[in-house]
Amino acid sequence: MKIRFTKEDILTIPNFLSLIRLLLVPLIAWLNWGAKNYIMAGVVVVISALTDAADGFIARKFNMISDLGKILDPIADKLTQAMTMLCLFTRFPHMLSPFILLVIKETVSGLTGIIRINKTNKVHGADWHGKLTTVFLFAMMLLHFFWEGIPAQISNGLIYGCCGMIILSGILYGISNIKAVKDKNNGTEKPEEIKEEL
Repeated sequence: MKIRFTKEDILTIPNFLSLIRLLLVPLIAWLNWGAKNYIMAGVVVVISALTDAADGFIARKFNMISDLGKILDPIADKLTQAMTMLCLFTRFPHMLSPFILLVIKETVSGLTGIIRINKTNKVHGADWHGKLTTVFLFAMMLLHFFWEGIPAQISNGLIYGCCGMIILSGILYGISNIKAVKDKNNGTEKPEEIKEEL
């Protein structure tokens, strides 16, 4: 399967929704640091999460899964997650830990993913562990936005639980990408299933 960036693959509703999520990232930052309206910042994060869910549903339901979408969708997700954690860090210092881990994970996964694309000429979408990590991250961050007096024990437990999931997901993505490259080099590559957008 060749990587396609034709007009029909670019101008799709899921890709438009991913673009909207990218545009919401600076709005989250302004509401948190500029307006200091934490509730509204959380509301925008909810809107972003709902847009993400609609993105994936439409892509699958109407067969609008594209190579661009497989790239654009996770970029929108990670930028939203990173910005949200940075916003929360000003009130919850332990939030720095999942932020640093996310940066490391995405750097390693991104580099091995690029090697995978160059070697196999295929774009690999999100796996189950990446989706699960995203769900828990958003749930944890939203809880911190809306629960103003969240106890420290609950807060730290949720934060470091997400840290563990980020580490596990990063390891699994790295293993998957390296294995795909080795299989390609050894001529044992199996047909890849179409991965849905997150």
